[in-house]
Amino acid sequence: MGATITKTVGGDSLAKSNNKRKNRKKTLMLLTMVAPTALWLILLRYIPMAGIVIAFKKYKVYTPKPSLVNNIINSKWVGLGNFKFLFTSSDTLLVLRNTVGYNLLWIALGVIISVSFAIMISEITSKFVAKTYQTMMFFPFFLSWVVVSYFVMALLDPTSGLIVKAQIARGLTPTEWYHDYKPWPVILTICNLWKNMGYQTILYLAAITGIDKSQYEAAAIDGASKWQQIWYVTIPNLRNMVIILLIMDIGKIFNSDFGLFYSVPQNSGTIFRTTQVLDTYVYRALMNSQNIGMSTAASLFQNAVGFVLIMITNTMIRKIDPDSALF
Repeated sequence: MGATITKTVGGDSLAKSNNKRKNRKKTLMLLTMVAPTALWLILLRYIPMAGIVIAFKKYKVYTPKPSLVNNIINSKWVGLGNFKFLFTSSDTLLVLRNTVGYNLLWIALGVIISVSFAIMISEITSKFVAKTYQTMMFFPFFLSWVVVSYFVMALLDPTSGLIVKAQIARGLTPTEWYHDYKPWPVILTICNLWKNMGYQTILYLAAITGIDKSQYEAAAIDGASKWQQIWYVTIPNLRNMVIILLIMDIGKIFNSDFGLFYSVPQNSGTIFRTTQVLDTYVYRALMNSQNIGMSTAASLFQNAVGFVLIMITNTMIRKIDPDSALF
């Protein structure tokens, strides 16, 4: 009896030891796979965060030893002095209005249009046609804003633009597109949607393909039409994806696409009223003042506000629907 118990205990210990060894081996393999990405994050994301201190200093290059560390150490501490230009300039309200206003508009339009296109593509029965539409919509995402700016110029150029020539052919006075600020909210919105809509559409389309087909079959048995299946099956199943992307977009609400707002309007100063955003404003101020600390302060402000907005939005969503929260 005692021998049997001893044998059983010994067998259990050996089994536990083998399981621990297997778990350690599995963990080591997983850590090896994650190591390159973790190393990339540490080197390019976390270590450079030490440079945040530049936001609180009047950064200068010291010629005897012009190293980054030496420059940071010897630069004068100015506290919140670099943040003053963001809140004391006469253009601050205009810049913040444009930055936040465009982002809110594009978030709303992006969700509505991308979800609509994803649903329409998912309903196409021909796989070849569906793949063709996906490729055509996704292709602009890979284009540089510099390339897009030349597309826009081909349409709006005051001497040879297609739209300008069409206006002249019809006997109309051609619009001076690069000197009239009023049309640019529409132009920039069209450019942003054209370039980025395909990416979001692919994300929503991937979520649609993951929906259990039995839900559609049950709805069809209950007599639901195609529109009712979309409304009561497809859209509710997209809720989590919509909320996750919404939280991420809200975190970037004080950021703007520099290439879009700088390259497409061709840096025309007469239309800054509707094309000047926080990123371009800081860049132009940096070019004039050569104050790196000022631009670092602006970036810190953008990221700090974005982090706070993500936390607030996620907290609100977690209280309403815990399953849809990002974390």
